[in-house]
Amino acid sequence: MDSYFSSRLHHRLRETVRGFAEREVRPRIDEMEASRTVHHELSRRIAEQGWLGATISPEYGGMGAGHLAKTIIIEELSRVSGAMGAMVQASQLGTAKIVHFGSDAQRKTWLPKVASGACLPTIAVTEPESGGHVLGMEASAVRDGDDYILNGSKVYVGNSHVGDLHGVVVRTGPGSKGLTAFLVEADRPGFRLGPQQPAMGLHGFSFGELIFEDCRVPAANRLGDEGDGLAVAYSSSVLYGRANLTAVSLGIHTAILEETTRFATERIRYGKPLSELPTVKLKLGQMQSRLMTARLAAYHAVHLLDQGLSCDTELMNAKLVNVESAIDSGRNAMEIHAAAGLFTDRSIERYLRDAHHIFAPAGTSDIQLLRLGEVALGQDKGSWSERLSDLVRTPELEPSPA
Repeated sequence: MDSYFSSRLHHRLRETVRGFAEREVRPRIDEMEASRTVHHELSRRIAEQGWLGATISPEYGGMGAGHLAKTIIIEELSRVSGAMGAMVQASQLGTAKIVHFGSDAQRKTWLPKVASGACLPTIAVTEPESGGHVLGMEASAVRDGDDYILNGSKVYVGNSHVGDLHGVVVRTGPGSKGLTAFLVEADRPGFRLGPQQPAMGLHGFSFGELIFEDCRVPAANRLGDEGDGLAVAYSSSVLYGRANLTAVSLGIHTAILEETTRFATERIRYGKPLSELPTVKLKLGQMQSRLMTARLAAYHAVHLLDQGLSCDTELMNAKLVNVESAIDSGRNAMEIHAAAGLFTDRSIERYLRDAHHIFAPAGTSDIQLLRLGEVALGQDKGSWSERLSDLVRTPELEPSPA
């Protein structure tokens, strides 16, 4: 199916990432599951492969391969470890803000470091009291000469405890024009991390709290102008967040089907493989159908994004379809595994736990449905993909062989 959208470059990239994930990531899963905390070494090892630079121009040392390539990277890592797929997707969110809103100096300073794996960036928007309501944020920045002084906290920040450069959206004034974004280095005085809290899944990944207490940041670290913060937050979420989380769900979904078909084929019941039972085969067929539909939705959306075409609606739908179908297939998988799926000697319970972590970020399924309803009614509020299309268009890649 992917040959319709992909090139030889994409196929080679998939093989490379899959091989790496099997060799380098899978052997560390037991360790990550036992520790339930961020895996610094593996995060750095993945970053050093250059994959964080998938959407960074070669001018800055990146791959310049586009959003479909980025999707394949995240998908293949997530097929083995949702945590490491999430690590890459969160870094890509941090990259987006610099690509789209960074000054020439900021791009020249940070993008080569991200592309080489020397810097893991983040994006920090959500707050304890306002949640996903961006305009409800209260963390602030006050101008003081050539600096700004930041106060407040951010929560659920992907790569919080391994990140080197935090992209932070805070309030500099009232209303929608009163949000501004800043780049804050992890070693800057006045910044600290909250303790990492154990979570249900994605063990090896961190999504924690950033705390700013009279944190002085140079005005040169501001992303864009004062008042651009809402655009930084929304564009990162709409163009990158939905696509990236779609890719994580797609990888987990693939793993769920592969693990379940393996189990059903190997487990003997009534003198024949479990997979020969009509009820089991029916569930496997449902899972296969969901996965095919989910992959088509995912690849179509990022293909449009690579072409610089309007695709906000397709990205909403891709996130909705992939998250919901992965969770539904996870439930089917647990029904097929029955009691055997409840124990940690099998991966299926990990996949289901990880799949639930992708539900809320970049908008829950209800939010996606609400926005899609607005599209149906002709009430949508414009297209971020069109506004930024000049910065996301990808050069034509070598087509796949017929």
